Amino acid sequence: MSAAPTPSARGYRAGLILPALLGVVVGTALQLQQASLWAWPAYAALLLTGLVTWALVASRLAALRGAAVLVLLALASVAAGVAGLRGAWLHSNALTAVLEGRDIAVDGVVAAMPQRSDVGLRFRFDVRSAHQGGLPVALPPKIYLSWYGSTPGPSEAPGLAAPQAPAPPPDLRAGERWRMTVRLKAPHGNLNPHGFDYELWLWEQGLQATGYVRVGPHDPTPLRLADTGAYPVERARQWVRDQIFQRLDHRQAAGLIAALVVGDQNAIERADWDVFRATGVAHLMSISGLHVTMFAWLAALLTGALWRRSSRLCLLLPAPIAALLCGVVLAFAYAYFSGWGVPAQRTVLMLGTVAALRWSGRQWPWPHTLLLACVVVLLADPWALLQAGFWLSFVAVAVLFVTDPGSDPAQPHAAGGRLKSLFAEQWVMTLTLTPLTLLLFGQVSVVGLLANALAIPWVTLVITPLAMLGVAFAPLWDLAVWAVAGLLAFLQALAALPFATVSVAQAPLWAAVAGMAGGLLLAMRWPLALRLQGLALIVPVLLWQAPRPAPGEFELLAADIGQGNAVLVRTASHALVYDTGPRFSRESDAGHRVLVPLLRALGERLDTVVLSHRDSDHTGGAQAVLAMQPQATLLSSIEDGHVLQTQRPVTRCTAGQRWQWDGVDFEILHPHVDDYARELKPNAVSCVLRISNARQSALLAGDIEAEQEAILGQRGALLKSNVLLVPHHGSKTSSSDGFLDAVAPRIALVQAGYRNRFGHPAPSVVGRYAQRQVRVFDSPHCGAATWNSAQPDQVRCQRETNRRYWHHLVP
Repeated sequence: MSAAPTPSARGYRAGLILPALLGVVVGTALQLQQASLWAWPAYAALLLTGLVTWALVASRLAALRGAAVLVLLALASVAAGVAGLRGAWLHSNALTAVLEGRDIAVDGVVAAMPQRSDVGLRFRFDVRSAHQGGLPVALPPKIYLSWYGSTPGPSEAPGLAAPQAPAPPPDLRAGERWRMTVRLKAPHGNLNPHGFDYELWLWEQGLQATGYVRVGPHDPTPLRLADTGAYPVERARQWVRDQIFQRLDHRQAAGLIAALVVGDQNAIERADWDVFRATGVAHLMSISGLHVTMFAWLAALLTGALWRRSSRLCLLLPAPIAALLCGVVLAFAYAYFSGWGVPAQRTVLMLGTVAALRWSGRQWPWPHTLLLACVVVLLADPWALLQAGFWLSFVAVAVLFVTDPGSDPAQPHAAGGRLKSLFAEQWVMTLTLTPLTLLLFGQVSVVGLLANALAIPWVTLVITPLAMLGVAFAPLWDLAVWAVAGLLAFLQALAALPFATVSVAQAPLWAAVAGMAGGLLLAMRWPLALRLQGLALIVPVLLWQAPRPAPGEFELLAADIGQGNAVLVRTASHALVYDTGPRFSRESDAGHRVLVPLLRALGERLDTVVLSHRDSDHTGGAQAVLAMQPQATLLSSIEDGHVLQTQRPVTRCTAGQRWQWDGVDFEILHPHVDDYARELKPNAVSCVLRISNARQSALLAGDIEAEQEAILGQRGALLKSNVLLVPHHGSKTSSSDGFLDAVAPRIALVQAGYRNRFGHPAPSVVGRYAQRQVRVFDSPHCGAATWNSAQPDQVRCQRETNRRYWHHLVP
């Protein structure tokens, strides 16, 4: 029989816990920085090497010099190997490039509750078999599909003078097996500075292809084959959501209730999300860690009270342990029924980790406990480290421990005491998390403390219980509507205040860390003189200014917005946006999704918005941009009756308009004032803007076509420019030989969507640029493209400078 470990050996091993936990975090973080994946054997070797090193060091019964460093490196190797192997497995299921854009017959099962919007359905689909041209093909096991509806063919709508509206998609149900024809493409999203990484989201969800269902008049009709009975939880969620919307006429309240019960965040309208963000309560309006933790706390409180009534149960298992376990189990059930979103997963794993430690009887210091929870989350989902919610969750818990070492967020308290301390905790959270919030989002709610003081107890103790109990007794949803309506009125009043939010340029990481330290100092229970020193640490976050071009220079940032135009032009102290990209749906557009976050992150105050013409791929995001920038003037060729005329007075762009900012000249070259009197299509009156500092120049050409290109030459306009925003996204109708010879660009920027249905840029057009040795940068390959007149030969591509292995590498 082997001897028991000595106290010194146990202490030695205990001393290795912290470096081991830190090693997992470090190894995961390093692996996430890879631009491309290695072959899987390399990660397997990392994993094996780390495990062997850890075993050798941990087995020593005497102190080993440098043991902590060795353990940190060993566990970093293990974590990097685990994350890399998972990434390699996901990558092995990627869609083959030759199958992109092909009609493929798939047989599979609807894997989750479909999401309906004004343009159709989006749903996850588990592929069971696939055929292309009658031959079997291999597809990723999980794909993300859209169903936009079907347009009646001639035989379906005989004798109609005008086409009918597309037929709506059928009422898909989770668990149904369907056979349908689809067109797929590799996961590809827009990549912009400070923007949402859609490709990372798809990767984290295991979705290795996106596409749409073919429902044209000449396509095979999608066929429902069977109800498999699979995904019963998703079916139940869908049934509950349908019941909520069938019963409740109050659309806003119904959307919020559906979000709280089944986790359907898409049910909340965009205008309401704007209010929630402005008041700092957005975290309450989805299945967040707070909801799951509160649910676990209530479940533990109730279980403990009932358990103590039975002496037999208490002898079998102590009431505190039973309460803790029941709380975790019920929290898992709630999170799973609510869609098992990433924040809910993270919280359940954290609660489970704490419960396991207590079950084992171990009393770890809070940094060890928090790091262990972090490690469990990262082993389950390495890419969580890149999510804002991950950092907000763990930093918030750490702040509570540091500012009140006697507290334990996982320990149930008496209800009265917990509610009494709520405001104090929220104040500490607001103070210390403000720098981190500014780093992650570039905006913080000034009214957030007041809003959360009411919203947290009202949502968690009134609205959420009513919404959940309404599943069993539907009339309670009617009471929940009244509770939601009152909360919305309160939040809308706060959001309408002119000082409701503060937006600053997103500071670098060092400033945010210093700012959090400053907020922590202010919140500590230390002498006032010491706490006030924290103000100096917060100042860099509040006063940070994004780097700008030098006087006499200018910069172009062609945003990655898909099929459309949107270019940010900046000088030393001025800025304009040329076009605002497309509208994707009633609730989504390029302004809201790309330009507003970009402008907020840069701390940009626009002087002018130029809308080249009325087409929706150029004006789709204008309302969001103009709402964010009330001081900006609007210059455009849109007609008098356009809806944007009601939002902002419009100055008509005409050839000859000139102005100068910081030594940089701006001139409108087209359209001529007489062009407005002619009945021309919108493309023909695109506002053409030339920007020059006498050394370098750029030409933003909108959607002009060959006729307008020729007219510009005939009128003697100064066209020669170093950089050209390719007219009409590279359409065959533009970029004529004479125009390209007159402009003589060295760099051409093409803003077009990946595999767009127009085929932009046309191969013949790309060939004309290649003949003139013009470097062409398009959105699918480059992402957001940045050019600066001070470095005229360089274009910075977001897909190159910030490349990670989950990003799509366009052939």
